[in-house]
Amino acid sequence: MNTVEKLEYSFPALKHRNFRLFWFGQMISLIGTWMQNIGQGWLVLKLTNSSFLLGLVSAVQFLPVMLFSLFAGVVIDRFPKRKLILFTQSSFAISAFILATLTALKIINYWEILALALFNGFLNTIDMPARQSFIIDLVGKKDLMNAIALNSAVFNAARIVGPAIAGILIGKLGYAVCFYLNSASFIAVIIGLLLITVDGKTPKTIDDKAKIFDDLKDGLIYIKNTPIILTTILMIAILSTFSMNFNVLVPVFTKDVLHREATGYGMLMSAMGTGALIGALVLASISRRGVKPVYLFGGGIGLGIFQILIGIQSNYLLTALLLALAGWSMITFSSSANTTIQINSADEFRGRVMSVYSLVFGGVTPIGSLYAGTLSQRFGSNITFIVSGIIALSYTLYVLVFQYKKVYKV
Repeated sequence: MNTVEKLEYSFPALKHRNFRLFWFGQMISLIGTWMQNIGQGWLVLKLTNSSFLLGLVSAVQFLPVMLFSLFAGVVIDRFPKRKLILFTQSSFAISAFILATLTALKIINYWEILALALFNGFLNTIDMPARQSFIIDLVGKKDLMNAIALNSAVFNAARIVGPAIAGILIGKLGYAVCFYLNSASFIAVIIGLLLITVDGKTPKTIDDKAKIFDDLKDGLIYIKNTPIILTTILMIAILSTFSMNFNVLVPVFTKDVLHREATGYGMLMSAMGTGALIGALVLASISRRGVKPVYLFGGGIGLGIFQILIGIQSNYLLTALLLALAGWSMITFSSSANTTIQINSADEFRGRVMSVYSLVFGGVTPIGSLYAGTLSQRFGSNITFIVSGIIALSYTLYVLVFQYKKVYKV
């Protein structure tokens, strides 16, 4: 086989033109997103010097997801996903431009960051489940796991590049340039979406409010009556709430425990992204074997162990290594969970199922961010890492021991 054939054999999702357009657009856009994440987190710390207020920004950004995600699923099952994603991505670009301009003019205040975070949260309510359920429209069920793993790979490649660039730019040119570059980066994904052509069933039209609530109820009953989906969603809920608060914990840990500045923080997030990228590529390369529960449980156990180890030490290089391993574990867990849920979902319920997935994966962030910010403020980020790791490890082992054979049919 030549190089192209080898690439298509290992990553069959790339054979699909629509997925390639979406994937390459995301590759550019996500670098900008991570640049803004790093810049915004460090800017909040500089403005407030409060880990609680940093956690509050993250909480507010995901509050709409927590409150309205279930209804978003009904909407997604009724409207063309491509058009919905075009709207949300364009709006994200405008939001980033406003943040950049306020920062460049040096009139940015904490409440303005909070307000823009809330606006982005409403966009995320539609954007997250729409993008997740859109992937199967691009590649079909056969290449779904490969596509999800590749999507995770590009997300985490951006996690490496974005924070590293942001750390350098913040030190040299300030925060605003990170936000402007993020705004511009959305052009790539918007162009890709405009070029995509998707054939599929015509979405249902909204008739009345009662029907919306009926559809929502039907989706929840479907999840309740499908044990593999319900159990996996509950695992995501627990681990997302208590063990995936790195955007809150890492900057505080960097500043208070490791005594480093923005560049050091950016490099740590890049290290975590490196581990997650390697994990995603490994998962993509073995996706032909199908969805294996061992990936799901191995990822959850690893995440808990490496968080505990981060909390009990204070060496910068060791922290970078442990964050890389935590990133590997986190992406293995989350990608396996995503694939498990989608493959076991009926087509007519996928939008609603993925809206619940978004609720427990991102919608619980307000609770998790407040938990991480409050605990860090009171006891320190190192203790919070340890507690978070213990929770992830304990719950994953509980499901492994008491529900593994019954639910996952091993």
